[in-house]
Amino acid sequence: MNINIVNTSNNPVPGYSTDHAAGMDLRANLSEPKILQPLERTLIPTGLYIELPVGYEAQIRPRSGLALKKGISVLNTPGTIDADYRGEIGVILINLSNQEVTIENGERICQMVIAKHEQAELIKVDVLNETDRGAGGFGSTGIK
Repeated sequence: MNINIVNTSNNPVPGYSTDHAAGMDLRANLSEPKILQPLERTLIPTGLYIELPVGYEAQIRPRSGLALKKGISVLNTPGTIDADYRGEIGVILINLSNQEVTIENGERICQMVIAKHEQAELIKVDVLNETDRGAGGFGSTGIK
């Protein structure tokens, strides 16, 4: 699949780090480092604009290493970029650690996964078909 991209940053165009990677890393496009205080959230620009084919979305997800080592996550995980969006990709980061964290220009801040999707038509009914699970949720199937 080909996706058109405009890159206004000085960072490389995103790509896959390994042959079987699902996501490609996006980098911060900052004129100066951004310090995130504990529990602070901020919008980090990437300088990237994409043109997705109809029927696809780009999902923005945290990077596991950044989450484990620094406590940084993507707040609305996964974030969705729709096929008709043409604005700059911005990433809402949150510092879940108890220490301030500095985000540098060019730092890999999240992953972008391209995923196929469908739109559904919701049909109003009075009763849903029964299943063995029924309305059980929130741990109802146990932990072991």
